[in-house]
Amino acid sequence: MSSPARSSSFRFSCLWVLPFLASTVSSSIDTFVFGGCSTLKYSPGSPYQEVLNSLLTSLVNSAEFSTYSNFTAPGPGSGFGSGSSPQNNPLYGLFQCRGDLNVDDCSRCVNQAVSRLGTLCVGSCGGLLQLDGCLVKYDNATFLGVQDKTVVLKKCAPISGYQFNSDEAAKRDSVLGYVETSDGTYKPYRTGWSGGARAVAQCVQDLSSGECQDCLTEAIGQLKSNCGGARWGDMFLGKCYVRYFEGGVRSHAGDGPSSDDNVEKTLAILIGLIAAVALIIVFLSFLGKSYERSKGGGK
Repeated sequence: MSSPARSSSFRFSCLWVLPFLASTVSSSIDTFVFGGCSTLKYSPGSPYQEVLNSLLTSLVNSAEFSTYSNFTAPGPGSGFGSGSSPQNNPLYGLFQCRGDLNVDDCSRCVNQAVSRLGTLCVGSCGGLLQLDGCLVKYDNATFLGVQDKTVVLKKCAPISGYQFNSDEAAKRDSVLGYVETSDGTYKPYRTGWSGGARAVAQCVQDLSSGECQDCLTEAIGQLKSNCGGARWGDMFLGKCYVRYFEGGVRSHAGDGPSSDDNVEKTLAILIGLIAAVALIIVFLSFLGKSYERSKGGGK
């Protein structure tokens, strides 16, 4: 890994990582995945803030027409807080949406991400936010076109009480192999299925085809190594991610129930409601007959 990638990655020294939020298959695309802010600050109302606001506006506007874009804004010249040397670095920014989203959903996700970054990274010269449906990042240290295979987030299903047999291992290796294999064309977003297993992978599109392939190979190796026989796993590196799940379509947002689980729960609720309504009808009918008998007996 080149030194620019290391310096860019470790600038986010206050990076926080939170678990995926459990949700259903129809989970929101703006579910929080992880985020971080640089430690270098700028002064409120400074030229840097003006340039940053303009950059973020450009990202939001561009998301109305595309699912990926990057921008480089001229350096502000000054405006950093006390104790920091004035800098005139350009300001870099990008957004990317999940490959299966349309432009409308992408635009909504990027709007949410930019809005949240304004709260999470107040006064920070750099910020990053990964939502379930999109990524937004900005910084005054160059990261565009720079490979970064740092493990940012890994999450695996509990393996207690679950038997990962040879058939399931074969399905996992098959779908992961599918999203890893390149046919010579640049495909930053990839999906694969095998039986009840599914894998999703994506690179940030500022990488070249070869860099994307290299990143995904690393992410898949890390996923297999860290999650072993888990039923599902998520591996996010600095410039790509791979997600695997077995046993039905699992939510993009985390350990949500499978589609089969949702159907069973829905049927159980409907059956319960029907039974309740039937009991009420029987009870009302009984009361009606009792009332008629009491009236008849009173005559």
